[in-house]
Amino acid sequence: MKAIKLMILTALLVLLGILSGCSPDGKRPVVFVDPGWDSVRFHNAVAQIIAEKVYGLKTEILYGSTPITQAALVRGDADVNMELWTDNVPTYEADKAAGGIVDLGINYADNRQGFYVPRYVIEGDAERGISPMAPDLKSVKDLSRYAALFKDEEEPSKGRLYGAIPGWNIDAILYKKYKAYGLDRSYVYFRPGSEATLSTAFLTAYEKGLPVVGYQWEPTWLSGKLDLVLLEDAPYEKAAFEEGLTEAPAVKVVIAANSRFPNREPDFSKFLSRYHTSSALTAEALAYMADTKASYEETARWFLKKHGNLVDTWLAPDEAAKLREAL
Repeated sequence: MKAIKLMILTALLVLLGILSGCSPDGKRPVVFVDPGWDSVRFHNAVAQIIAEKVYGLKTEILYGSTPITQAALVRGDADVNMELWTDNVPTYEADKAAGGIVDLGINYADNRQGFYVPRYVIEGDAERGISPMAPDLKSVKDLSRYAALFKDEEEPSKGRLYGAIPGWNIDAILYKKYKAYGLDRSYVYFRPGSEATLSTAFLTAYEKGLPVVGYQWEPTWLSGKLDLVLLEDAPYEKAAFEEGLTEAPAVKVVIAANSRFPNREPDFSKFLSRYHTSSALTAEALAYMADTKASYEETARWFLKKHGNLVDTWLAPDEAAKLREAL
């Protein structure tokens, strides 16, 4: 009878742990957000491996758009965003000021974003038998002369200019640029519904050697795999940029957490504060994943093995040794 009661009690404790979002040992998992693009999924995978193998933590992923995951982070339904693009989250400063989130560190700050074309559009590609299509295309304003080249299939009298992901600050700014530069007279501003849609448009055109122009950012697996050119624009100036009149600045991409998280997991938070990569390193990992068809976790393991010197800057010697043993 005592054994039966013990089994029932144990089952109830496990059930209570599940219902409360905790593991059976009472430890709440670390919940990472996934707003839907490859680079954040890669960084999530790296951090998850370290959380689990070095710090013995359970991890989970919360999926959703940027506004949804940001709200979850503020509420405490999620704990960590490994790649918060500060200029693309409208509530970022307000959320920090209100004490909902904290910055743990900068993941990278050497990124670029704007309107891109494949290099062969401007310079051609002799190996692929592609002649230059727009040899004088250098800037965003130059696009007004090439609408016929980037023909929109649904509205053939105009070109197609791919915009950014809906809900990102940069999309509203690019749309202002589209209007301010008079591109609305000769182009359709086409908003893709997701990163996957935008990436597919570029990759399909690239593989066929066709012209395509639109928003991209670095790092992505595309920037690591394809030879793309960022079209020039006026030098950055904050007020003018907000009106769509200049190039975009490099965006500070931070590791953000719910404000209560550092007290809950101080050791792991200390690691996150040391976690620093670069646009080039991230693009390298994403290109590896695209070329080898590796999963995010497999890519993360490859990355951690290849860049052991980086790991040594993130972790104490005994922690780094523990990670290497687990890999």
